[in-house]
Amino acid sequence: QVQLVESGGGLVQPGGSLSLSCTASGILFRLYTMAWYRQAPGKERELVALITGGGSANYADSVKGRFTVSRDNAKSAAYLQMNSLKPDDTAVYSCKSESRWNTYWGKGTLVTVSS
Repeated sequence: QVQLVESGGGLVQPGGSLSLSCTASGILFRLYTMAWYRQAPGKERELVALITGGGSANYADSVKGRFTVSRDNAKSAAYLQMNSLKPDDTAVYSCKSESRWNTYWGKGTLVTVSS
């Protein structure tokens, strides 16, 4: 059974930092591109960042220079380090694993940026 479990969300003040983790089980992790998406209330889900099995990363323009995506294939885990957080970053953050054969989603973790 495939599972993706996100953790690390919470409440943070503007300008603060949070680190999200996504731990996968049931997949050959190194073959999957890992992506972070977010969905704010009343908005469409959007891609935040992704990282390939080989470590190549891409970011949405809105988070470039503030967020860093990484992965540890030995631990079957992907991470999203979020710095200089803004209220507009408030959303449910979900991770997705994607290969040429399958796509899996986690349930998400809530990040709230507020003073």
